[in-house]
Amino acid sequence: MDLFVIPYPVIDPVAIELGPVAIRWYGLAYMAGILLGWLYGRYLVSRPALWGGKSPMTVPQADDFLLWITLGIVVGGRLGFVVFYEPSYFWANPIEIPAVWNGGMSFHGGLLGVVTAVYFFSRAKGINPLSLGDIASAATPFGLFFGRLANFINAEVVGRVSDVPWAMVFPGAGDAPRHPSQLYEAALEGIVLFLILRIATHKYLALTRPGTVFGLFLIFYGLFRSITEFAREPHPGHPLDIGILTPGIAYSIPMILIGAWLVWRARQKPALAA
Repeated sequence: MDLFVIPYPVIDPVAIELGPVAIRWYGLAYMAGILLGWLYGRYLVSRPALWGGKSPMTVPQADDFLLWITLGIVVGGRLGFVVFYEPSYFWANPIEIPAVWNGGMSFHGGLLGVVTAVYFFSRAKGINPLSLGDIASAATPFGLFFGRLANFINAEVVGRVSDVPWAMVFPGAGDAPRHPSQLYEAALEGIVLFLILRIATHKYLALTRPGTVFGLFLIFYGLFRSITEFAREPHPGHPLDIGILTPGIAYSIPMILIGAWLVWRARQKPALAA
């Protein structure tokens, strides 16, 4: 092994074990992301100045939405992984579908789950769905950051073989050092994306034009995911692994296009005002 390769910091996937009950870092990471996202969403809702006047929803409604969005993330993310990435495996092993603690969540499936939750909750409560989508989008980078850290701890969705000085040998992925692509994604999809959306909401008051923050989220997540795909090991045997194309890039292209359309559409309408 190259002496300059950074050792992979092996972390026990089980954070806490109480008798037969095992609490995994994977679950704690998702919980942290959802809870921090919920608190940030409450903060946005409670700041009328960011909306040009009255917020489109109340803080109690934001609290009610927590359950809806959690179900959307978990159910959508898991079913997305089953359908988009491993349909043949789960068709042969359907009992494994609920085993989310073993890893295997799809962001694009989780996105569809969240969009579904936003649509039905906004209809039930009489809220502008684009404004609710803006709130959810601004809060999502918390979950993306912790979710990618969970991928790193589980040594899953590893990077491509590389000779960069910070390459690591991941357990179960052979002896060759690889990009720690999970950390790249945590930085771009979590930290950088949050900062971009934060600037949009607080400096440019993007929340006054419903759909803008949601559109920006789709654009920049799609771009960041496509960039990091070049450092991430392709999904073996997937029909969308064609040349430089990967499933992650293929699923991100429609996001970028829809996001651009949402931003353009929002710019055509007058901003919300007090």
